[in-house]
Amino acid sequence: MPATIALVDDDRNILTSVSMTLEQEGFQVRTYTDGESALQGLLSRPADLAVLDIKMPRMDGMELLQRLRQRSTMPVIFLTSKDEELDQLMGLRLGADDYITKPFSQRLLLERIRALLRRNEASRAEGSGAPPSGIITRGDLTLDETKHTCLWKGQQVQLTVTEFLLVKTLAQRPGMVKNRDQLIDAAYGEAIYVDDRTIDSHVKRVRKKFRAVDDDFSMIETLYGIGYRYKEA
Repeated sequence: MPATIALVDDDRNILTSVSMTLEQEGFQVRTYTDGESALQGLLSRPADLAVLDIKMPRMDGMELLQRLRQRSTMPVIFLTSKDEELDQLMGLRLGADDYITKPFSQRLLLERIRALLRRNEASRAEGSGAPPSGIITRGDLTLDETKHTCLWKGQQVQLTVTEFLLVKTLAQRPGMVKNRDQLIDAAYGEAIYVDDRTIDSHVKRVRKKFRAVDDDFSMIETLYGIGYRYKEA
């Protein structure tokens, strides 16, 4: 089945032109012109990936992302203007997986979409250090790379692609410290630049999700000035 891409932008010219390009490349496309209709549509009919503009009527891209992240781990790419560096960083810290600045090349957007879909698939694929089943077990933690699921003490923890890759990278080598550059490489590769604070925000959000199912969760340790590690059992 072809991947389904959701485009959310109040500029109908962008929606039309980008939709045509994606459909020509074999994707299924759904379009929305404002955040509220996109939220309703994406929660009822999830897509494989969403491309969100930041500035939109009725509900902007930031609020839409926050609302989506309460219910969905779908990969998200933000569209921003060149002078919106703060918005780019805020979007990544809220859970966006990538961003691209306007005006943009549709070919570049297509490459970013494919790269993120591949990264999503790779996070589900069998990784180094995992048994043949694709299951990573570290004490009460179970990561299923093929299904992209995370369980803590038998309860599901909903993680985005980026969050899953961060937890996987730390859990694969308990006790080993991973600095922020290593975690950036694991979560983003070389596709985009993110600063250290973005990784800190991701880790903070991951801890919050685990503590929502277990108040005593403390397996991800911070080594100030160095990085993070997953506790040895």
